[in-house]
Parts: sequence; structure tokens; C-alpha cells
Amino acid sequence: MVNDTVFILLAGGKSERMGVDKGLLKYQQTFWIIEQLLRISKTTISEVFIGLGYNYQHYFKAIPWFKNALLNPVNFNGLTISVVLNKHPELGSFATLQSVLTGIKASRNILLNPIDIPILNFKELYKIVETCNTIVIPSFKGKNGHPIKINSTFWKQLLTVDLKNEDARLDYQLKKLPAKDISFIKVDDDSIIENLNTRQEWICFLKKNM
Repeated sequence: MVNDTVFILLAGGKSERMGVDKGLLKYQQTFWIIEQLLRISKTTISEVFIGLGYNYQHYFKAIPWFKNALLNPVNFNGLTISVVLNKHPELGSFATLQSVLTGIKASRNILLNPIDIPILNFKELYKIVETCNTIVIPSFKGKNGHPIKINSTFWKQLLTVDLKNEDARLDYQLKKLPAKDISFIKVDDDSIIENLNTRQEWICFLKKNM
């Protein structure tokens, strides 16, 4: 059964520490961002929004259909994919998130994942999707990670946050919520706490997963 949750994949950063756009790193026979999409396609999720910012031209050159997805959603491996550009990437990932949210129907819940965190196995991802609360966060051995599920009521509030304010960050916004509004789901997949920011971290990840 296809569910009504929208997956948001954020790939708008400079990737300065990695030295190359993270989504365009080579993973097996494809790009890392394509691998992430393939993982999503194994779930019941049917719609994905990709947020680009810095170096979006690199993505368009490497994966031409991304540019087409700017204007009209593109079907890829059973997923309906839209690409959104953050016109002010210097304002950070929260600005990219806001740019994406403006194109999503107000009734849809979202799953949010940065490009540098591998998407966990579909069985445990489904646990997150199935759990109902304002915020749902996966946890591995006491450490919280991604993807984070956000219900429609809360993410609509995120659109009202002034990007010039110091609290224009998702973690700051989550801290304002009462504890009862956040559910933590224990998972056995340590992918949720991976943080592939540097070349060394990427090499270690490849060795572990190849």
C-alpha cells in the first residue's frame, strides 16, 4: 500500500569538507544521490522532493533529468520526483527546507533526510512512517538520527520562521516542542547516525558496505 508521506532529500550544501558534491560521489555503479533514491523506492513512499542549492549545475550536468524535474515531476523507479532550488543557499539547510516545503500539499506529512546520511533499511523506515506524533525520530543505541518524520501541522509553522533569525534551524525549532510531541523509535540500523562529511568518512563507509 502506498502511503501519503513525502520524502525530502536535502542536497544543497557546498560539500567543502568532502571536496566534491556529496550526492555525486560514486557508489557502486551509480551516484550516491541515485542510490539514496533507489533505497526510497523499496518502500511504500511514492513521492520525493530533492532540495538543491550550491552547485546545482553539477547535478544537472551529471543527472540531466534533475533539471527536467524542476518544471514537472519525473518518474524514476516508481517514484515521483520533484527538484527544488534554494535560491539563497548561503542561508543554510533550513532555507533549502523552506524552499521545498512551499511546494508540498499542506496535508502531507514529511520524512526529512540530509544527503550525507544513508537511508536506513525499509523495514525500520516503515516503523518511523507508521508512528503517529508531531515529530518521530529514530534512535540507535541512545543516539538520535535521521530521517525525521514531521507532521503537516508542525512543518507549516516552519515556513513562518524568519531565515535571518538565529533560531532558523530545525534542531532549535524541535527544542521548543513539549516532550509528549516527540516519539523516539529504536532501530538496529546504525545508518541513521552516519555523517558522511569528509573523504575519510566516505572511504570508511564504503569499506563497511561493499
